[in-house]
Amino acid sequence: MSSAHKKVIVRRFTGETLPGYLPLTNFVRGKASERALDLLDLTGRVIPLSLNDIKHICYVRDFNLTDPSNPERLTRRTFLARPRTEGLWLRLTFRTPSPETDQLEGLAPIDATLLDDLVNDAGLFLTPPDSRSNTQRIYVPRTAIADLQLIAVITTPSRKKNLPAASVPTMQEDLFQNLPPTTRPN
Repeated sequence: MSSAHKKVIVRRFTGETLPGYLPLTNFVRGKASERALDLLDLTGRVIPLSLNDIKHICYVRDFNLTDPSNPERLTRRTFLARPRTEGLWLRLTFRTPSPETDQLEGLAPIDATLLDDLVNDAGLFLTPPDSRSNTQRIYVPRTAIADLQLIAVITTPSRKKNLPAASVPTMQEDLFQNLPPTTRPN
């Protein structure tokens, strides 16, 4: 298997989870309403999945197949405080048939890769709130998002430039310049 394929857990809107392998980017094929992806499952079969049925895809460290309800171990879905890493702090609300809202917060990249993901993969890649959990990265298809809020733009503080000190004329600039050289031996 190619090292470009990473472990993922696909969560559908039905609540079903599918473990398998996907590349990091450019895995969506098709146009507009016919967008789909090919998941390589654990037995080596390729399973075509429609993006309309997928809630999110978690890139994980381990599959955790013994935990059928939460194999991605995505326990914290919101940040407890302001994130320290750089990125766009986003809050997504998933489309659900029930009146109960399902939200997820994450950090999206500030650079052009955000637009590349929207165009090439028809969705967003987020860094989850708990980076030490089993989930390293989350892909959310555009069709799964009902509402998107930008909470904050997190940047690193800029350093203040050290300005050269203003030259202040001193009164003792030429204090020793007018003296003759020493003729006395040391």
